[in-house]
Formats: sequence, C-alpha cells, structure tokens
Amino acid sequence: MQQSLNPWITSPASDSADEEAPEAHLPPSAVISAPLKGMVVPDTADRLARRTVSGSAALWITGAHGGAGESRIADLLPGARVTDHCWPVLQDESTPRVLLVCRADMRGLTAARSALTQWASGAAPTLDLLGLAVLADAPGKTPKPLRDFAAIVGGGAPRLWTLPWVEAWRHGGSTTPPLPREYHRFITDVAVLATGTAPATTN
Repeated sequence: MQQSLNPWITSPASDSADEEAPEAHLPPSAVISAPLKGMVVPDTADRLARRTVSGSAALWITGAHGGAGESRIADLLPGARVTDHCWPVLQDESTPRVLLVCRADMRGLTAARSALTQWASGAAPTLDLLGLAVLADAPGKTPKPLRDFAAIVGGGAPRLWTLPWVEAWRHGGSTTPPLPREYHRFITDVAVLATGTAPATTN
C-alpha cells in the first residue's frame, strides 16, 4: 500500500531515508509508531480492556473485536498467543509485543480504529505495537469503500497488512500452508519484527 499524507496527523510527513524498501518486504513504517501527545482518548465503552496474562510469548495477538481472527493468526505465527480481545499486561511488567487484528468489514474496521485511537492516546497499557492485520471478511474483492476505510484506519498503526479470504478456513481447514502468498509474506514480516529472524521455509 502506498502511504502518503497520514490522516491521523495534521502535518505531512517529511521525506527521509527511512522510506527505503526494507528487507523481507516489510510494509513501510507509518508516521505513527508510538503514542502521541494530544490525541483524544476514546470513550470508555470504545476501549479494549486490559488483561493480565501469565507466561511468555514471542508475540501477543489482540483481536479488536469478536471474530477478528485472533486464533487463526496466532496459529500461523510460532510463539504467538492470543489475548482474548484485551490489551495484554505481563506479570513481570515487561513490555509485550502486540499485533492487532480485525476483519475488513465496517464493524471490524471501526473497532480497530477505536483500539488504535486508544493506543495512540496513551490510554492502552505500555506495549510494543507491531501493526494492524486486516483479514478479509468474505470471498472476493473487498469493496472500494471498505478498502479506503482500511487504509485510513491502518494509517494509525505502525504497519498495516491486508490479508485475503481463505476458503479452507470456512470448512475448518488447517492454518498450515498452502496459503495465499500474502500470508507467507505476512508471516515472514511479523517474524522479523517480533524476533529479528525469518521463519524456516516449508515446502
């Protein structure tokens, strides 16, 4: 996705060397990579709850709403665990790495926007947010209004991945490959961001 003026801020991003193509086909970093001063805190009803989680994980998967695809995405990523639609708080007070996920329908994108607003305003617990993964909610091409809205919502995340529909999952199919190439790239991207190393390839 080509990123230009970020609608989450009032001034355009300045040109910098950071716009060079990163390794592993990582999506370009957004202007917003950490909470911002002055961001309006969303209403309490629109915020994700906090949840203290035990144990450890290379990555915590947080669904912005029910049915977001938390478990599917966690199954794809070694060492990932779900947070049951809550921001994770670790018992040892360390900073968790988090991936936010949602569906590409209006409900899902609106929930993701609220969660990202909560994070950007500093109302979420301390965490390292890697980005937002938007999963298709139906077969076929996503309607343009929803694609455009996803791009706006994704502008509030450090990175954005848009992932296509997987028909086999509707019938209880495995999360293991073969999957659309977008998922292979996504898995590699997230592994590099979460651990600094790409996952082993499987044939």
